[in-house]
Amino acid sequence: MVKKAAVYVLGCKVNQHEGEAIKDLFNNAGYKIVSFHDQADVYVIHTCTVTHLGDRKSRQMIRRAVRQNPDAVVAVTGCYAQTSPGDILDIAGVDLVIGTKERSRIVELVEEAQKGSPISLVGPRKELTEFEDLPFARASTVRAFLKIQEGCQQFCTYCIVPHARGPVRSRPIAESVDAVKTLVQKGFKEVVLTGIHIGAYGQDLTGTDLNALLKQLIKVSGLKRLRVSSVDPNEVTPELLATLTREDIICPHYHIPLQSGSDTILEAMRRPYNTAYYQRLVTEIRRHRPDAAITTDIMVGFPGETDSLFRQSLEFIRKLRFSELHVFKYSPRQGTPAARYNNQIPPDVKEARSRQMIALGKELWADYAGNFLGAPLAVLVEQQGDYGEGHTPNYLKVRFPGGEKMRGSFVTVVPTETLDGYLFGDPKGGA
Repeated sequence: MVKKAAVYVLGCKVNQHEGEAIKDLFNNAGYKIVSFHDQADVYVIHTCTVTHLGDRKSRQMIRRAVRQNPDAVVAVTGCYAQTSPGDILDIAGVDLVIGTKERSRIVELVEEAQKGSPISLVGPRKELTEFEDLPFARASTVRAFLKIQEGCQQFCTYCIVPHARGPVRSRPIAESVDAVKTLVQKGFKEVVLTGIHIGAYGQDLTGTDLNALLKQLIKVSGLKRLRVSSVDPNEVTPELLATLTREDIICPHYHIPLQSGSDTILEAMRRPYNTAYYQRLVTEIRRHRPDAAITTDIMVGFPGETDSLFRQSLEFIRKLRFSELHVFKYSPRQGTPAARYNNQIPPDVKEARSRQMIALGKELWADYAGNFLGAPLAVLVEQQGDYGEGHTPNYLKVRFPGGEKMRGSFVTVVPTETLDGYLFGDPKGGA
């Protein structure tokens, strides 16, 4: 009888990539992958701990798995498992906790856990020393995520990630090139480079950096699009900026975390730049790529963020005309300096500021997307049916009628309206 495995993933795009890789490991071992809501022999919860909500949701999903099948093996991986293994082992029914290493052995460890007492393989941060190569060979999408880097050692005052993910470890250039070649051979048209702190790529290697990696990846024959998921502003060197903005194969979508538009708050966060530096970078990007989508992360309610400082942040963000905002409410993380600050912001104030910032983000997106109405856009079709759906190079989501059998192809669409985060238009043929 074929065993069934279900995987539930919380958190960031890196976690999503790792979750798909974990599914592949079970699939390759002969397991049938089923929905997390179905009966399974193994449940894997790949956790997040960036906010307290991530912790709470992780615990909820662990308990749900135990209730659904008390006889199943329940395995917990990811950042919350790395930082709080004891809390997880205290949940009745958990069989395996493996944090942010040893995930490549998860099938073997699950089968070992079936034989006896709960297993915890979570070690201290100093043991997270090697880049763990998780397979990702699914052919169910035309966009593939390739993890090129793990870990962070920036230690911003609010962030638990360096404790959960360990120091910087990079996938060597030659291995990254081989991985992209493999993905292209499998039919992927776009590769998205992911990592915990991509701008730090190569810090653990000799004589290399993100720019050197990109210079090699853009040479891969058959690759149509290369997308960099995120890079911190202080790590965009002149050489990297030139590569990002002048190589046509690299998508003109630049996700550059800002966190706050107030220099006072940036300093309290221990972010290694100020708003003037950030604005100069954005200006330089737009000088080379006027059509570029520049997206960012914004945190509201950081300790000490007064009404005046919040307004500063709003005004700066409006001035820079981002195309999209990812808005987060500050969440105290045990073990971080900011959690000990006295001037914490009340939850209702954080909620109100979050709503205000999200509303601004929607306004900015509409302004940016509106610039492309009536213009022919190259869309990589990712979903097909009565309507086709996909992304442009600058990461605008586009829908169009008559998308049957178009998945994986490039289509030119001329949008005529925007609605609910999409551009809608009619296809005009191959792009």
